[in-house]
Amino acid sequence: MGYLKFSLKSGDAKSSARTGLLKLKHGTIRTPELIPVATKATVKALSSDDLKGLGAQALICNTYHLMLKPGPAIVEKMGGLHKFMNWGRPLLTDSGGFQAFSLGLGIEHATGKMSLYFPEDNKGSRKPGKSTTYISDKGISFRSVYDNSRHFLTPASSIRIQEQLGADMILALDECTSPMSGREYTAKSLARTHRWAKESLDAHVTGQAIAGIVQGGHWKDLRKKSAKYIASLGFDSLAIGGSLGKSKNDMHKILEWTVPLLPESKPRHLLGIGVVEDIFEAVERGIDLFDCVGPTRQARAGYIYARPPLGNVQNKFKFKITAGKFAADPGPLDPNCQCRVCMNHSRAYVCHLFNSDELLAYSLASYHNVHFFMALMRDIRQSIQEKRFQRLKKEWGIL
Repeated sequence: MGYLKFSLKSGDAKSSARTGLLKLKHGTIRTPELIPVATKATVKALSSDDLKGLGAQALICNTYHLMLKPGPAIVEKMGGLHKFMNWGRPLLTDSGGFQAFSLGLGIEHATGKMSLYFPEDNKGSRKPGKSTTYISDKGISFRSVYDNSRHFLTPASSIRIQEQLGADMILALDECTSPMSGREYTAKSLARTHRWAKESLDAHVTGQAIAGIVQGGHWKDLRKKSAKYIASLGFDSLAIGGSLGKSKNDMHKILEWTVPLLPESKPRHLLGIGVVEDIFEAVERGIDLFDCVGPTRQARAGYIYARPPLGNVQNKFKFKITAGKFAADPGPLDPNCQCRVCMNHSRAYVCHLFNSDELLAYSLASYHNVHFFMALMRDIRQSIQEKRFQRLKKEWGIL
């Protein structure tokens, strides 16, 4: 296995919330933590210096996109992702398995892992389309989103690409199923994911840490079966992925079934989740790591995250800065935020940038939103250490 040391530091008396230190080759991550997504070796609209200043402890890059552009050989020739993107802290890469869903059943079922991830909570927002992927027991056949060329990813080739990219931690190839998939398909997919997990381990030859992924949809027996099997294989870290059901309540149940079956001594990563209330609920159930494109994707759409009392569960802790009422507002984006955007720019200015299609709007909003989540995670860690996690959760209005 690869280089990874994980030690637990403190826990919450009334839940499974915990803090820890996750040591990787390029540094230490204090957990629990949300990892910003650098899809194409960049967190959109932010530089590596921006992210260092924000206190980002790690980034996660996308294997599917980087294997297409610029290609793993070029990244390897440039000295690996750390040198390529001037990032000296820990890096993770996914396996490409999520794109099997997002470019496949995610399109066919008109569902996704962001705002449409829970179909019962979000109805009628997207229309079904045609899948651009084909999955077999051997691997995943993709069409490039750039030039429509066909590519085939196997467990061995996914691991080889990730080894060329050079992240501190890589992920085994899996199939991320849809929340709309039936039990028969989910069971078949789970057997495939389990075979691919073993094949990924067999193909792995570098000193990078490697994580296995628990699947099984929203079926209790399948999730428990997967948790036990993936935990038995000896991965350095364990992740929970795929469909998390058809409601937030389903997600909570899945974590309650799954997490107790994972070793306490290994970090647990909930893939693709980063909504405020979901973070609190998952931390409470023992999750250590998250990753999500939400902070910067929402920023580019003009949504600004805000701490209580401005932000709350009802407005999903965000507001639209392009609204006319902000056009002459001299106040900061969030009066309770100390980021450099809030300290130096008004709501009126950021509103103007968006309404004038100025690129700086993306940078300022993204900086603020990432700061929001980095500060939230620091507060959560501190609350666990000081035995007041439940009080913090209540202060954020999450009951």
